[in-house]
Amino acid sequence: MTDFIAYCGLDCETCEARIATVNDDNELRAKVSKLWSELNNVEINPEMINCTGCRIEGVKTPFCDSICPIRQCALEKEYETCADCSEMEKCEKLGMIFTNNENALQNLKSMKNK
Repeated sequence: MTDFIAYCGLDCETCEARIATVNDDNELRAKVSKLWSELNNVEINPEMINCTGCRIEGVKTPFCDSICPIRQCALEKEYETCADCSEMEKCEKLGMIFTNNENALQNLKSMKNK
């Protein structure tokens, strides 16, 4: 497991915001900002699409940096990831992630077993 696994178990290496940041790809930033704006019913401009990864030093999207309730909870509790939490599989915050991405739970379970 790498540092690119987010607190919630998502794989930051596959995140288009990270890919756009690493490759300085403004077309991808525009695509991601349009999609995320539609999905979240909020205005997200391409300049906001800069992120190195949830647990990696460096720039974060505004959501990941200061709004994401999962990241904020894990940071507050000083967890490496949510795998460190005994409530992981029952957590309402993580429930939406697990519903939309079954790999996230598996990533966290594999981190827990190390």
